Amino acid sequence: MSFHPVMDYGAGHHQSARELPEEGPAFSFTPANVAKLEEICSRYPAEHRKSAIIAALYLAQGQQGYITRAAMRAVAAAIRCTTAEVEDIVYFYTMFYTRPVGKHIVQVCRTLSCALMGAERVTEELSKALNLKPGETDAAKEFTLIEVECLGACDRAPVVGVNDEWHECQRPEDAQKLVDGLRARGAASLTGCHLKVAGE
Repeated sequence: MSFHPVMDYGAGHHQSARELPEEGPAFSFTPANVAKLEEICSRYPAEHRKSAIIAALYLAQGQQGYITRAAMRAVAAAIRCTTAEVEDIVYFYTMFYTRPVGKHIVQVCRTLSCALMGAERVTEELSKALNLKPGETDAAKEFTLIEVECLGACDRAPVVGVNDEWHECQRPEDAQKLVDGLRARGAASLTGCHLKVAGE
């Protein structure tokens, strides 16, 4: 095992963003999401409505579970921009998924601080516990395992993100405990961001 992690960008990092999205069924925002999006767009001058592309994509992903070509066209229409501009965002940011993902999206940070603290071994142990390789989703659609760039808690490395929650100071030997906790208690089993906890 090397000290430095192998950074294979074709198998793990950015994989969900590199996959071409499927066409998918016809997509339109629910009335509730239309209202949310319009409220967000109202925060910007009319000529800068495109500033809400990321928010619109989050709403679409939350509604459908992942981003399809049909959803991208709906976002473009709602934002009043081109589909190509929406595609640029989807392909750049790894938090937008272009294929179905699991209920728990387990994201292991592999950037420098986490890498130095053993993130590679955390990924290996989570892979064993979940019986998944990075970039894969289980058949039951319960877990997706991916490797990502910085999650923003370098002083608490290695960091594992699960959906929009945090689990800090993850040790390889505790990977099975983390998986068991997610199965039993969901987000309640995570440590949360210590900065958020300290600020409450």
